[in-house]
Amino acid sequence: MPTHLIIDGYNVLGKRGQVGPNSEMAREHLVQELTMYRQRKGHAITVVFDGWKQGFGSEHREHRSGVDVIYSKRGEQADQVIGRLAATFGRSCAVVSSDHEVQRCAKTHEAFVISASEFEARLRERTTSKPRMAYRGKEAEEDGPPKRD
Repeated sequence: MPTHLIIDGYNVLGKRGQVGPNSEMAREHLVQELTMYRQRKGHAITVVFDGWKQGFGSEHREHRSGVDVIYSKRGEQADQVIGRLAATFGRSCAVVSSDHEVQRCAKTHEAFVISASEFEARLRERTTSKPRMAYRGKEAEEDGPPKRD
């Protein structure tokens, strides 16, 4: 699996129905979820939000709890930033978006593409379940050897 996740933030929030007047709270919640996901999976994560309508004059970047948060500059869409990042990271990244244009751009740079819905399922995976590993054809709890039959 690619090691760097590049996430179309408003696309994920849109799939949740959370784009609108309370978008700031929804963005904060998503960043918190991504922080926990990063701790579980160990992937570098960059989430990109549109700032093109009312953003800063230049691209705004923050590093929060291990997650890079980028707001596109005024007049530039997040899609363009995601495209640049996909070009930079290429095969070593996965782009999370259900926007077909973003997906097409990512694929041209050989990035792996994950739909927002599929990523939502991965994001919601139970964190309490213990990882399992194969042991002589059987599954075993990671924290100890398998029990003998």
